[in-house]
Amino acid sequence: MAPKLICSLLWLVVTLGALQETLSLLSDPSSISTNRCPSSMGKTTALRTVNGNIHPNRRNILQTVTALTSGLAFPTMPTSATAVPGASIKPVATLSDGTTFPLVSFGLQIYNDDKAYKLTLLALECGYRNFFASVLAGNQKGFARAVKDSGIDRKDLFICGSVVSNRAVGYKAAYDDTFAGWKRNMAAFSVGEIDYLDQIMLDYPGPDPASIQGQWMAFQAMQSQGLTKTLSVSNFSPAPLDVLLAPGKNPNPKYELMSKPTVNQLPYSVAYHPGTLVEDNNKRGVLVQAWAPLGGSLGGRFNSSMKGKCAEIGHKYNKNFAQVALRWILQTGASFTTQSQNKDHFQQNLNIFDFELSDDDMRELSSLA
Repeated sequence: MAPKLICSLLWLVVTLGALQETLSLLSDPSSISTNRCPSSMGKTTALRTVNGNIHPNRRNILQTVTALTSGLAFPTMPTSATAVPGASIKPVATLSDGTTFPLVSFGLQIYNDDKAYKLTLLALECGYRNFFASVLAGNQKGFARAVKDSGIDRKDLFICGSVVSNRAVGYKAAYDDTFAGWKRNMAAFSVGEIDYLDQIMLDYPGPDPASIQGQWMAFQAMQSQGLTKTLSVSNFSPAPLDVLLAPGKNPNPKYELMSKPTVNQLPYSVAYHPGTLVEDNNKRGVLVQAWAPLGGSLGGRFNSSMKGKCAEIGHKYNKNFAQVALRWILQTGASFTTQSQNKDHFQQNLNIFDFELSDDDMRELSSLA
């Protein structure tokens, strides 16, 4: 009998067995003895606890039954390396302040509001829920209108705006400029009835410690008014980060640290990853979010050799060069914001959580820059 047919028959037997076990949970919840429902696919099924007793989440079990029985589809047999179901990195992380944060973000680029509107709707259709609408892109109103017209519940989205105030010199000037900056963000987003942000990002530090502290105090004022849940920075090296995090080194009676930055958006990619960038941020409780994750600008250019190596590695996992390069970012402990104007690319950039690069692949990719 052909090997593929044998494997398919074995899969059918295991699947029907898992289905029988799953259905038994619906009729006899007391049969559960652990926090995992039996499944041949090794996936955890959510359980709920009522009065100290463990009960299966019936909706999740019914979803499992549907998945197991829909067409009785057999898995594709791997030829070498393959995508790994339940790969170790999940699509949503928890930031240092407890905020949930989708690791893949769509970052709008410089184009008009009409184009921002169309691309935001496309990204939402493809499954994006984390959005970086930078003030520098100049299209926050188009983005906001798309959010409103999408019909997607606001609480299901993670929206980040930004302020650029690095030219203001001195504590008061930096505070005033930054305060006015986030007010402009809120005015633009209000076009789409967005009345709070999940995150506001300070794009570039001021020229001296007092200016940086003034910038941050204005952000903390925004947060204290309930207009943003969490605060972040962009293009901050360790030195300006420490101006915020260790004020004792730069004493200022006007400055008080009440909320720490949770994300630092930086140029970071297979083509550009200087030193211990991720580690330096992680030890300060800050998650790196890569901008230009596929090259470009200061994020490093992917030459043909780099693209070729990424594509070669991707062939083992049935992934393209971009998916390999983005997966490398996640496995180094960072996240990323990317952009596209192509539906296929939008979808591909999200489809990177079902495989895991080997240690050898990671070392080879890391050596390319």
